[in-house]
Parts: sequence; structure tokens; C-alpha cells
Amino acid sequence: MATLILVRHGRSTANTAGLLAGRTPGVGLDERGTAQAAALPGRLAGVELALAVSSPLQRCHETLAPLLAARPGLALHTDERINECDYGDWSGRGLAELGGEPLMEVVQHHPSAAAFPGGESMRGMQARAVEAIREWNARVEAEHGEGAAYLVCSHGDIIKSLVADALGMHLDLFQRLHVDPCSVTAIRYTRTRPFLVRLGDTGDFAGLAPGAPGGPAPAGRDGAAQVGGGAGAP
Repeated sequence: MATLILVRHGRSTANTAGLLAGRTPGVGLDERGTAQAAALPGRLAGVELALAVSSPLQRCHETLAPLLAARPGLALHTDERINECDYGDWSGRGLAELGGEPLMEVVQHHPSAAAFPGGESMRGMQARAVEAIREWNARVEAEHGEGAAYLVCSHGDIIKSLVADALGMHLDLFQRLHVDPCSVTAIRYTRTRPFLVRLGDTGDFAGLAPGAPGGPAPAGRDGAAQVGGGAGAP
């Protein structure tokens, strides 16, 4: 079956401001995110892509713009089902402020029971994303043959939930995963099972240093409201 190349959008203005953007309109890439997007065509130069699929949000379309410019024949599709989680009343609020909400503890430790006020549940988020990927897998294989690869540009919690599904991991454990802005995650689907072949690959290991932005949390801190990973950031 198909190989899925998952790209998280580049760093956004909401990431740097410490806000939970959700589906708030007008959130684009910041300067670093724009540079990350510009580097994406080179990083994927050796991968033939059948098509690309994007979340409808601005930051995802901006991330794919340089890749589409470099590959004018690459078809782009927009799919609402891989949109960011609908955080409802939490959208646009500061992550530091949300860290004090009782629901945040549920989001971190029992996400399958978490539903955002005025928004959707994390179970529903995962279900719609998995359904979308199953359908795109079948379409890509039917139209481009077994072994074809395609790209999906989406959001941190969506990508983590898809990885959890591929690994047979319960949604309550998906907070153990982490995907940086503009990182590449690859899942190869077969008739019997999927294989995770890349996870959150940026080619940059500076973030592995404790205390670095996006790196491991310092000792004694669980990082529940770390900037940049949605409400489900590890």
C-alpha cells in the first residue's frame, strides 16, 4: 500500500506567542517557520510524491507553498478531516493560562476522555483523521500503484494520533510522542500492518539538549503546556 509522508506545519506566530491557535484564522508562519518551509523541497528532493494533501489552515498552506513551487505538477488537495483539533473555547488562549485548567490534566493523562468546551473530543479528532488517511491510502494506491508515496501537511495532535493508530497504541499514550514544527514523519502501510519508518525527523539535533526550545523538559517538569504542540503537547 501507500507510504504516508506526514509534515507538521512550520513554526507559527501562535507557537512563538505561546498561544493555542486551534482553528483561529490568520495564524501564519513566523520567520523561522518560513525558513523551515523553504528548506522542505530540498529535504524531500529524493522522494517522488503522487500528490499532497493539506489541512485547510493558513499555516499548512504556507508550509507547502515552496514545495509546490518547486514541483509545479504536484496536485494539492485540501481535506477538512486533517484540520487542527477543534479546541472550541480554548482556541486563542495562552498555554500558560490553560495549564491551570482541570481539563488540561485530563488532556495530558487521559486524552481519550477529553472533550474541549465548545469544541470536539480527542477521540473524535483521531477518528476523523484515521478515516481520512485510510481513504487517501486507497485512492493513492488505486491511482498510482503500490509503493506510491504522498504527503499530508497537518498539525501536531493530528500527526501524533495517526502515529498512535499505526503503532496500535491507545490514544491515552499518545502524549509520549513528539513532533517538532516542519518535522517529517513517515508511515508505510501494508496489507497486514503499518510500519513507522520516521518520527518527527527535522535533521537538526540541537533540540535534543535539555532546556532547548522543543527539547526534553528539565527534571521535575512534565511540560504539560509546552509551546508548539497543541493542547496535547508532551
